[in-house]
Amino acid sequence: MAMITVRVSDSEKEWLQYMADFYGITLSDLVKKYSMEQLEDEYDKQVAQVAYKRYQESGKETYSMAEVFRKFGGIDDDL
Repeated sequence: MAMITVRVSDSEKEWLQYMADFYGITLSDLVKKYSMEQLEDEYDKQVAQVAYKRYQESGKETYSMAEVFRKFGGIDDDL
């Protein structure tokens, strides 16, 4: 297993340790869990932006749910 060293101030380490204790996990697991989650979220956001831009550039037409309901016979006044 690989090891990564992260340097933090004494007060940052104290706060991180407090949070690890609060969640009942090790300090290593806390940093790994929350850094990975945030990076995964950011990656998903960027991939979605690229996909949306490509979709917009494709010229495909979109329809609202209200339009779909009207076209196929089920009208929903809440839409």
